[in-house]
Amino acid sequence: MKVRRLAHDKKDRGERGQAMVEFALVLPIFLLVVFAIVDFGMGFHAWITVSNASREGARIGVVGANAATIELKVRDAASSLNHDADIDVTVTNAVDQGGDPGESVKVAVDYEYSLITPLSSIMGIVSGGSIGPTIHFKSTSEMRLE
Repeated sequence: MKVRRLAHDKKDRGERGQAMVEFALVLPIFLLVVFAIVDFGMGFHAWITVSNASREGARIGVVGANAATIELKVRDAASSLNHDADIDVTVTNAVDQGGDPGESVKVAVDYEYSLITPLSSIMGIVSGGSIGPTIHFKSTSEMRLE
């Protein structure tokens, strides 16, 4: 009975480091997947927010708002973004810019989304620098003045 126990103990000692080696091999891949999921989710949120902000600005523009009010509405609608100061708003044909009923108000919103994980540096190494740390989102909405 004692011989059996010693053989069992030798087997356990030989496999002690196996889990650590497997963990070291799987961890980088796991972190890469987690970083990609986080950045994709935050980027998708930013894209939807920019699209919605341009629609909100165009909608308030068609009911007779001036360019300053439209820009304020766009910035308010995009306030959930990380860096809302990075938003560029361009308004064309607003009421105070000479837009007449039947013409279109055009609102363009530009936003530079900065990746929040080190995924960009990892992908920059793999892609040779073609993938940068920021992604440019642009949305344009056009609605007819009432």
